[in-house]
Amino acid sequence: MGKVFAEIDDKLASWIRRQQMFFVATAPDVDGHVNLSPKGPIESLQVLDRHTIAYLDLIGSGAETIAHLRQNGRICVMLCAFQGPPRILRMHGRGTVLAPGCDGFDRTAARFDPATMPAAQHAARSIIMVDVQRIADSCGFDVPLMVPQGRRPQRMAWVDNQLA
Repeated sequence: MGKVFAEIDDKLASWIRRQQMFFVATAPDVDGHVNLSPKGPIESLQVLDRHTIAYLDLIGSGAETIAHLRQNGRICVMLCAFQGPPRILRMHGRGTVLAPGCDGFDRTAARFDPATMPAAQHAARSIIMVDVQRIADSCGFDVPLMVPQGRRPQRMAWVDNQLA
């Protein structure tokens, strides 16, 4: 039932933008922990072209994703349809880390709308760039239907406290 896509076309990019959140998974070469993190808001994920996505990596509980990417570059970004027709989309690829001040950070950061992500202006730890090598979806029949109630207010308070 799943389909493998050759690229992120306009229809797929539009579907990605309509989702509420995404998940990121990375793993070390050997030993260590596989890391799987929920990410959002969806505006923190951008389709840059047909084979490249990027997301703002905001300060949080750890930096395992960055460590794993520096070690081996492997990453998977997954989205689930919590509204509408069921679907799961996975984008596997090679990730790189753009730190503030490095070549390309400011140019890529300009692609994100600060009005939709107030924390991004002062809490961006890095931008994760993904060269997408495999794009596949699956049925998503077991993904529950959920109704969004808004963003949790604790995030901004936590970020402000960390940066104080």
